[in-house]
Amino acid sequence: MERCGHPNALHHRRRVLAVLAVCAGLAGGGPAFAADAGPAFAWPHGARAAVSLAYDDALDSQLDHAIPTLDKYGLKGSFYLQMSNPSVALRMEHWRAAARRGHELGNHSLFHQCARSKPGRDWVAPHRNLDTTSVEQMRDQVLLANTMLAAIDGRQERTYTLPCGDTLAGGRDYLPAVRAAFVAVKVGGGTGVIDAMATLDPLAVPVAAPEGSSGAALIAIVRQAAQRGTMVNFTFHGIGGDYLTVSSQAHEELVRFLADNRQLVWTDTFLNIMQHVRREQARLPAAR
Repeated sequence: MERCGHPNALHHRRRVLAVLAVCAGLAGGGPAFAADAGPAFAWPHGARAAVSLAYDDALDSQLDHAIPTLDKYGLKGSFYLQMSNPSVALRMEHWRAAARRGHELGNHSLFHQCARSKPGRDWVAPHRNLDTTSVEQMRDQVLLANTMLAAIDGRQERTYTLPCGDTLAGGRDYLPAVRAAFVAVKVGGGTGVIDAMATLDPLAVPVAAPEGSSGAALIAIVRQAAQRGTMVNFTFHGIGGDYLTVSSQAHEELVRFLADNRQLVWTDTFLNIMQHVRREQARLPAAR
């Protein structure tokens, strides 16, 4: 096998051109035919991928551990508040202060309704059962949560994360009733690594929900996104406490890696990332 630009291959011009094309593709971090592929989806500052660090349910451990770590390394996260969680009322000034420092406060509904009928859902309270909640009730509650969030951070543009990834309220899909209120919506399922940015539906973005993962495992997921040139959406819950927990150490290892590799990976709020995605998709209409 010839190395890139090996002089012994010069006698066979077509073979040399093929080898050089492959080498050029490797040097550029993309496929050899990229020059002929037309305009490509691009991340800011030449980054290879984007990472969204998100945290659901408005948990104390997020205020106590996640936000201080993000602030330490100068990164921004997205915090999806369940408005009925006592932490919202008891520590509202902490959430407001996080928003002032550039973190996103996202909508995670008023009462975190999930479908009690699904396996392992005995923990869902009967009065918060999505199976017995109407589309109209969910619409009104989700929109009210937006108003409550605006009272905390003064912002109008918002993103939403589906509680439990469930979409059926009383057997009907409630997303069509609320989509217009959001820049983007996160749903459950998958590894969190997007296959192709040009065809991603901003109103149905898959996420990874790590639990007990090591820092190395989380970083490996980021590397997958960088190889694809796409993005990864992490949705954490407890950080060093609470439930569905990732240790503070593993979380900090991931955050440190992202801070040390800013040229490779763009880490920002889900709102900022998805606003960029929408602009890029509009710039490349033929790709959708």
